[in-house]
Amino acid sequence: MDQISVLVEWSRAQFALTAMYHWIFVPLTLGMTYMIAFMETIYVRTGNEEWKRITKFWGKLFGINFAIGVATGIILEFEFGTNWSNYSWFVGDIFGAPLAIEGIMAFFLESTFIAIMFFGWNKVSKKFHLLSTWLVAIGASLSALWILVANAWMQFPTGTVFNPETARNEMIDFWSVLFSPVAVNKFLHTISNGFVVSALFITGVSAWFIIKKREVLFAKRSMLIATTFGLLSSVFLALTGDGSAYHVAQKQPMKLAAMEGLYNGQDGAGLIMIGVINPKKQVGDDRNDYIFKIEIPKMLSLLGYRNANAFVPGIDDLVYGNESKGLISAQEKIERGTVAMETLNQYRLAKQNGDSTTIAKLSVLFDRQTAEGQEFFENYFRYFGYSHLKKPEDIVPNVPLVFYSFHIMVALGFFFIIFFAIMLFFVLKNVVEKRKIWLLLAIWTFPLGFIASQAGWIVAEVGRQPWVIQDLMPVSMAVSQVSASAVQLTFILFAIIFTSLLIAEVSIMNKAIKNGPTEGGK
Repeated sequence: MDQISVLVEWSRAQFALTAMYHWIFVPLTLGMTYMIAFMETIYVRTGNEEWKRITKFWGKLFGINFAIGVATGIILEFEFGTNWSNYSWFVGDIFGAPLAIEGIMAFFLESTFIAIMFFGWNKVSKKFHLLSTWLVAIGASLSALWILVANAWMQFPTGTVFNPETARNEMIDFWSVLFSPVAVNKFLHTISNGFVVSALFITGVSAWFIIKKREVLFAKRSMLIATTFGLLSSVFLALTGDGSAYHVAQKQPMKLAAMEGLYNGQDGAGLIMIGVINPKKQVGDDRNDYIFKIEIPKMLSLLGYRNANAFVPGIDDLVYGNESKGLISAQEKIERGTVAMETLNQYRLAKQNGDSTTIAKLSVLFDRQTAEGQEFFENYFRYFGYSHLKKPEDIVPNVPLVFYSFHIMVALGFFFIIFFAIMLFFVLKNVVEKRKIWLLLAIWTFPLGFIASQAGWIVAEVGRQPWVIQDLMPVSMAVSQVSASAVQLTFILFAIIFTSLLIAEVSIMNKAIKNGPTEGGK
């Protein structure tokens, strides 16, 4: 493996390490704030001090998690400059805008009112304190919104134009970026995921108190809020998951093919319920895709294209083309992307040499307001990123990793719906303390929420490889010009630091949980 390949792999590993540790803390931040705000709303409306105790207890656990989550989040954003400076330069005008708004609008909102949320008890009015808690919740969601808008643009670049003068992408339609269907659905799906993980956490901790026969009333009330939020959120999560799959089918067909392990495209393709991929299967060979599978006939076509008989392209179709279905091969895309790259190089050379005739001729091709520019974009420039690929098979992600991550996520998602429905039923019937098996299951289900959440991000990020920006920039072109050894060293340091932070959080939270809520809401 050459030095560039080593640098790319270690840079990817470091970013993945940071992102996955960060995503341990973020879901609890996103979801717990709203449940805490709802609990405090009940306290303000009823004046019942028990609800104040409940609010303060979960607020303490939220604060522990929030503090450590901020540390990993800041490092994650810095890595765009340290490890991915070519990416930041190429699309900084687009990617930087949502991140800047996130800092100005969302993070400042959170950091301002979180102080009142924690230290303002009995110092400000009940209603102002409640408002502060709600603003912290809204701030957390706004923070997620802008980060997810930036991520969604990487999956589906829109609202931008390529500037041949600078060889960079520039934003021309902010609202198109913000309200991209991919961005809207990704935000809703991620927020509902945070609600589910947080609901599992509160349900699990409440179950522990009930098993220990401590603070039973506190635990039941907490579980009532958590299971209600959890059930509604898990159902909404499934609905937005369907929306995500639909947009993937439209915008990232290779990702969809990897999610289903589909090598050969089909009309009326079935959805795999349970399956084991053939580990010997390679792109273009005639081996069976699966060792074993159970599928729902035509369901993949229905979910992906809203048509039970629609054609779903497979990995081989996307790599080698399918003329009968209007799919061009990856090799053809590489050749067209190369034409776009050569045209850009000719334009820049003409600029250097002051060749006005060539400049005038080629500048028309980069102007999408002209017929020539529109045609050039549709036929050539849209495949610009393919010019950096070495072979057609490079467009195929890690199929087994994407396939199994996707199906684990989906299976756990449906399990959470059933789990929350049953636990809510027990709480409403006031028999939950008699269901010890389910209480134990609640404790052990909480980690499954993190597994499902991490699996979802693996699908989203690994599934679009080799692209850092879909079809425009492969990962190999996005890295900074630093030594691989420096990235390896920081990877090890970050792994130690993040693991230490996680251990510290678990230890502090365990201590806080064992101490239980304070008496009288003090």
